[in-house]
Amino acid sequence: MALTQAQKALIARVRAAGSSTLGVALSDPVCSFLVATIIRDLGIVDKFPELDALSLPEFFSEPDLERLSLPQIEFIPLFERLVALIPDADTYFACLATLHKSRLKYVRIISYQPFPTLDQIGPRALLQYGQMAPSALAAFLLWRKWLYDLDNRAAQETGYLFEPIIANAIGGVALSAAKSPIRRHRDPSRGRQVDCIRDQFAYEIKMRVTIAASGQGRWQEEIDFPLDCRMSGYVPVLIVFDPTPNPRLEDLTKAFQREQGMVYIGEAAWQHLAQAAGDIMSRFIEKYVKMPIPHVLNDVPISLPPIKFVMTDEHFCMTIDDTPMCFKRDPHESLELE
Repeated sequence: MALTQAQKALIARVRAAGSSTLGVALSDPVCSFLVATIIRDLGIVDKFPELDALSLPEFFSEPDLERLSLPQIEFIPLFERLVALIPDADTYFACLATLHKSRLKYVRIISYQPFPTLDQIGPRALLQYGQMAPSALAAFLLWRKWLYDLDNRAAQETGYLFEPIIANAIGGVALSAAKSPIRRHRDPSRGRQVDCIRDQFAYEIKMRVTIAASGQGRWQEEIDFPLDCRMSGYVPVLIVFDPTPNPRLEDLTKAFQREQGMVYIGEAAWQHLAQAAGDIMSRFIEKYVKMPIPHVLNDVPISLPPIKFVMTDEHFCMTIDDTPMCFKRDPHESLELE
């Protein structure tokens, strides 16, 4: 069955590298791997006998992401057969491709992230000068800042990834302030960013709500969100995955309830998303979003294991306990880190 125009546009969108200089375009062999992964996830390999003889790695099992490709099988014919059997598979493909592109992009960030200069970090030496040799202190400051920069980039990229794939999985869309139908009740000429619009529901999606003070203005914006939604004609919905209670979470919950909104916290949040996503996309959420996060968090060691970093012009390598990991390095490449 031929693809619809919407499906062709979806493929073009998710394959493109995007506007980022570090973005990664997806080749046909990579897309074939993703489609074959979906076929296995949905338990319909028997409908695709050409996959039987292939050794297909699990999506999360291969450290070298560049090896996740399937050049033996043409992408478009495989995709056409899949969506003919499972109509929701195009959304599954879009979400999985978005996740894979984000993971590939972060590998590139590690490769290209420059080391900080001593001018950037020099004054910080005053806090520990004299406690270790100057050469050791300089190295410590450089490592610390570089790892901090990598973590900041991880937080940024996760923000670009997490809410949009959740929104897509449940049949909604994430919208910027410029395109949002949610207007600010304090200034109706301005829209506000929304994690997901689905039918008449406007979602605020959070991993957690912390008691750490963010500025008063920022917190007031969060408290205002459900009122802005209701006055814009939408039902506000709060999704918080971490059920840890704290006063800020209580305040935010009350703000949503005051505006006849809905609140889902912890396991109830996952259950709501699974119900909203339907049978096919709930499998995506379970396997690629819900399962990996607690799998890591539940394995947090009681005491931190030893760690070793090695940096050369060609590689960055680390060994945590007895587990090694290496990345290619090309910090001199003239790519602007956004």
